[in-house]
Amino acid sequence: MTEIVLMSDPRVAAIPVSECDERLVDVREAGPLLVDPRKRDPADAFAHLREGVVERLLAAQALLPDGVRLLFVEGYRPPSLQRAYFEEYADELRALHPEWSGERIRAAASRYVSPPEIAPHSAGAAVDLTLAGADGRELDLGTRMNASPEESGGACFTHADGIGREARARRELLGSVLTAAGLVNYPTEWWHWSFGDRYWALATGAEAAPYGPKEPAPRG
Repeated sequence: MTEIVLMSDPRVAAIPVSECDERLVDVREAGPLLVDPRKRDPADAFAHLREGVVERLLAAQALLPDGVRLLFVEGYRPPSLQRAYFEEYADELRALHPEWSGERIRAAASRYVSPPEIAPHSAGAAVDLTLAGADGRELDLGTRMNASPEESGGACFTHADGIGREARARRELLGSVLTAAGLVNYPTEWWHWSFGDRYWALATGAEAAPYGPKEPAPRG
């Protein structure tokens, strides 16, 4: 896709899901990925992804040059948490723009948080991640991770103008290895990449998404 297609676009919701029932796995047990705990939730869901996504992250990491590593921040997000995130941001936009229609609020909110019913994170298909140096310290990619369009002045968009040359090169490096491994980017968030969800299916021309929203497994 050359245009920026938002998660709220009807074309995304129109993609059918052919659930493959692939399990969620803990990335901390699946390989040598650096995991940042900043988005850790009480159920520890954040560190989980579908098995196929983890395999592709490991493949992407193997393509990075020496001294650079992927830094995993958040993967699976239970539908209830996704709904809370979406409504919280939509409420912020309503307060800022009381004149906006409900449809416009939904579209604007989806630049930053996916509508719950099609959210790639809730399918275990999406990962928020960045790059770290050999010492494990997070590298500068132009904005902080999870910076909203309002906070960053639009610099959170993957191909935004006005970020430094070094940050641009790092975004391009991150994108090159993840794309080579089969993931697709959500272009309003340089850190958000996915595989197997509806957005991925639309971007790649797949007939259906193998991963649909998934409720967390009961803890016992």
